[in-house]
Amino acid sequence: MRYKTLVLLLMGIGTLIGMILFIGPGNIESAIKMANSSYIAFAVLIQFVIYGLWTWRWSININAVHIPIKKIHVFPMVMVGMAVNNITPSARGGGEPVRGYILSKYSGSSFEKSFATVIADRGLDTFPFIVLAIITIVGAVFYLNLPDYAIYALILAVIVLSTLFLIVIYMSFNLEFGHKVSLWIVGLIKKFSKKDHSQLEEKAVNSINNFQASMRIMIKNRNVILYSIPISFLIWILEIFRVYLIFSAFNVEISFLIIAQVFIISTLIGLIPLLPGGLGAIDGVMILLFSAAGVPPSISAAATLVERFVSLWMTSIIGIAMIPYFGTTLIKRITKKV
Repeated sequence: MRYKTLVLLLMGIGTLIGMILFIGPGNIESAIKMANSSYIAFAVLIQFVIYGLWTWRWSININAVHIPIKKIHVFPMVMVGMAVNNITPSARGGGEPVRGYILSKYSGSSFEKSFATVIADRGLDTFPFIVLAIITIVGAVFYLNLPDYAIYALILAVIVLSTLFLIVIYMSFNLEFGHKVSLWIVGLIKKFSKKDHSQLEEKAVNSINNFQASMRIMIKNRNVILYSIPISFLIWILEIFRVYLIFSAFNVEISFLIIAQVFIISTLIGLIPLLPGGLGAIDGVMILLFSAAGVPPSISAAATLVERFVSLWMTSIIGIAMIPYFGTTLIKRITKKV
């Protein structure tokens, strides 16, 4: 698995390097040198605010199911999970089981209970993104002049994402459907694995029961609804504002609406589980769409590289640096995963 990830990572880097060479490294370097460092520093500050909001939102879910953990320990868990998301080609979801594992081991709670808080946190992140994606597609028809096939592809992507979101939510609360899904997964495991699975079915049913019980507790908690959903919308708005600040650093006159549309579309593309962190795909789409919106290619590439450093590489570096905080067992688990 680790070799597959390495190959995909190299493919993403290769794609990005190809675009840089096509535009011209010298042109991009010149654009970066002219950037206003104050705007970029402000964008970095906004990113750290986003880290804090991620921690706060997950802490609300954790507190709802009475898992004993301090926020000071939640922050490194969030960062490690985000780093794993960025280095695994798993539709930005490879870090979620890792987060559940760390929380369960560190707090002494069951994995099912801990993982339920992670799924709820991911759902709270996905819901506003779906809303923004629908608005974006409508706006893209009028402002970005995308070809019909691109619009249809975006609509299909939103439909698939929405369907998966609804299935997970339904499975979380419908006991019968949850049992059917868990038994179907057990059937697949039995079919393709020769190990002894005599107790697997019973464990699967117990796990889904514990998971659903935790999800029901969270959805009934008023803090999850009153605080977590507004926090999620605020996070996405700040993500877009961060991109806006970075482009402002290059003295680019481009509307906040266009930046929001390009960011949401590129993020939607990045959800495809092909390249770690959407490397190459997100970068390429952002450069192409901003160039199509009238931004000079050299500035589009330079701003995108700075944006991706702040949102992808800085987050990954901080998360990886925090892995030793949780000991060698986690390091071995993550190494096996990637």
